[in-house]
Amino acid sequence: MKQRKKVLIMGAAGRDFHNFNTYFRDNEVYDVVAFTATQIPDIDGRKYPAELAGRLYPDGIPIYDEAKLEELIDTYTIDLVNFAYSDISHENLMHKASRVNAAGADFILLGGNQTMLKSSKSVIAVTAVRTGCGKSQTTRRVVKILQEMGKKVVSVRHPMPYGDLVKQSVQRFASLDDLKKYDCTIEEMEEYEPHIAMGSVIYAGVDYEKILREAEKEADIIVWDGGNNDTSFYKADLTITVVDPHRPGHETTYYPGEANLRMADIVVINKIETANPEDVESVRQAVREVNPNARIVDAASPIFVENGELIRGKRVLVIEDGPTLTHGEMQYGAGMVAAEKYGAAEAVDPRPYTTGTITETFKKYPDIGILLPAMGYGEKQMKDLEKTIAKIDCDVVIIGTPIDLRRVIKIKQPSVRVTYELQEIGEPTLKNLLNDFIR
Repeated sequence: MKQRKKVLIMGAAGRDFHNFNTYFRDNEVYDVVAFTATQIPDIDGRKYPAELAGRLYPDGIPIYDEAKLEELIDTYTIDLVNFAYSDISHENLMHKASRVNAAGADFILLGGNQTMLKSSKSVIAVTAVRTGCGKSQTTRRVVKILQEMGKKVVSVRHPMPYGDLVKQSVQRFASLDDLKKYDCTIEEMEEYEPHIAMGSVIYAGVDYEKILREAEKEADIIVWDGGNNDTSFYKADLTITVVDPHRPGHETTYYPGEANLRMADIVVINKIETANPEDVESVRQAVREVNPNARIVDAASPIFVENGELIRGKRVLVIEDGPTLTHGEMQYGAGMVAAEKYGAAEAVDPRPYTTGTITETFKKYPDIGILLPAMGYGEKQMKDLEKTIAKIDCDVVIIGTPIDLRRVIKIKQPSVRVTYELQEIGEPTLKNLLNDFIR
């Protein structure tokens, strides 16, 4: 019997676990000796548990910091490294491949034939070319349209397993009590709560084969709600990819976002109302060159602000969605749009006031600037965020996050919340195209 090839999977507690489950778990050709972790704090130092790892891994699989990549390749005499996370520039991806090759190991990317699960129900996948393009509001729009058609729709969200992986293997969210049941972080609540608010069921977890089979029991159509710019875990009958004219050029220079663009049946050009017309046309041309058969939907994400008059002439602290500012690299979001629209006197720089893990976030992502990312990957980080906000001398806090932060942390200053939904501009609309798909 040949010796099994030793494998290391580079990940961020999402795609890496899925690749393992679908391709490596029961494959006796390979011996996955470790995962590495990045992007998300505090996921290294754990194990992928034996209960989920299968018969070949009775002790589970350790997870290390990606900074130890070369050391791990040497220590474990790794033969093969599988890169398995998303929203990374093509250039940076090849730097990582070069590190792996220089250390002596092969470097591979798994495609959809190896990792996409087939459903017995129709699947619509909503993906993007970058984090922060507007996948979530696009997914909600798709779900609403399908519900209005009388379809039973269940969404499945890209994984965010930051807690007990065994308990999080299959999660079903249908009420706010379910958020407490699974001890959700801010990042998780931002994705699940809007679905709950619209009376929709959404699944997530770790084992996406089991999740799919549960979702199929209560759905006519399954909507894949992607994370970052990752590809779908499920084989889609219709793929919708969202692009962002605020970051022209990124649609073809980030992995695996370009793959999503090339696979798309429908491309949504979002945020047109706040982008430069030249950038909109640049992105439109890129879509036509890369995927000339895709139908293009123009869309906006207009903001709605409660008590917007409180902003005018005030010194404001702007809080935006965390991942959009960090690995999404956006320079502003809905909160800053609201500050400008309603005439804030000044956006207060939060950096002199940061505490603990929030300070570390700014060190890791120095280009965030004067916005405060709503980081909340665990209780400690949520407390650090609360302490940071409390220390900042401002008149009003603008909350530009997908959930109302005031529900999960204390904010002592006067505050306003900004919300946004997808709105198509002109023809074709998503409703038109989904009608065609259903027929």
